[in-house]
Amino acid sequence: MLSRGTILRNRYRIVQPIGQGGMGSVYLAEDLRLEGRKCAIKAVRIDPTSEKEVVNELQHQFSREASILARLDHPNLPKVSDYFTEIDQDYLVMDFVSGKDLKEIGDEARRNNRFLTEVEVLNWARQLCDALDYMHNQDTPVLHRDIKPSNIKLTPSGLIKLVDFGLVKVLAKDDSRTVTVLQGRGTAAYTPLEQYGEDDTHTDARSDIYSLGATLYQLLTNQAPAEAKQRFLKPESLIPPRTLNPAISEVVERAIVTAISMHPDDRPRTVAEFRDQLLSGRDSDGSLRAPSVNTTETVLDLVRDNVLWIILAGATMLVGLLATILK
Repeated sequence: MLSRGTILRNRYRIVQPIGQGGMGSVYLAEDLRLEGRKCAIKAVRIDPTSEKEVVNELQHQFSREASILARLDHPNLPKVSDYFTEIDQDYLVMDFVSGKDLKEIGDEARRNNRFLTEVEVLNWARQLCDALDYMHNQDTPVLHRDIKPSNIKLTPSGLIKLVDFGLVKVLAKDDSRTVTVLQGRGTAAYTPLEQYGEDDTHTDARSDIYSLGATLYQLLTNQAPAEAKQRFLKPESLIPPRTLNPAISEVVERAIVTAISMHPDDRPRTVAEFRDQLLSGRDSDGSLRAPSVNTTETVLDLVRDNVLWIILAGATMLVGLLATILK
């Protein structure tokens, strides 16, 4: 752990730790060159007992991955501004994102015995889909691999930010293999079966779709879905979302259950496809879209439904007109 006041690279002063996990620690820091700027620094320790070739390869891969992350520029992703290695630790410097994460927000709703509304969750989902679609469609596609409520922040302005690139994966352009800099398997409830084990070369965009679907499941039901390993042995362990929260629409339930299908081939092929399924019949903010009205057909329907009254009204007007003329 880095102590408060530690200065890295003669530029970043550690203010306090803000997160810790198996992959490393995250710190709030001040940028001494840009007054007033706060940043988040993720520190990942390299095993000093590893062979020199392994350490060199890990550092080379980290540098390659970090440089790709630094080129990402999307409103729903924190900007990576710097990366470096010091004394057996790799550091990734990103914008500090203020606000609560979705786990905190979901936990608060559960404590108050209420569910988050479908409209607000779908508004967040749309923003997350936009960010993932952007990542997956880079010239060198980037997978997040650790999507979960605690890695998603809601800023005071209402903007969603997908944070913590700790398990990010860069897809190699020359073949189907992937380059993984920071080994890890994510969090069980949100991790697809293909991401388990040392050989996870079969992960692709559909793995992120699974994690996103599991995240939405929890946000809407206040309960994480059964883990993939458990479902493999006992498929009925997955409780349908509407059983837990009847307010969830059938369209949304179907989209989520499809996204967390056990086999990747049964999931949507792309995030854009999942977004279309999830938001079918809704506006961009997640609210139900008002049905479109064909004015011509509406008028014709009114005439057809009231033809008798129209004839009687016309006859009455004609009798009145003739009576006026004959006076």
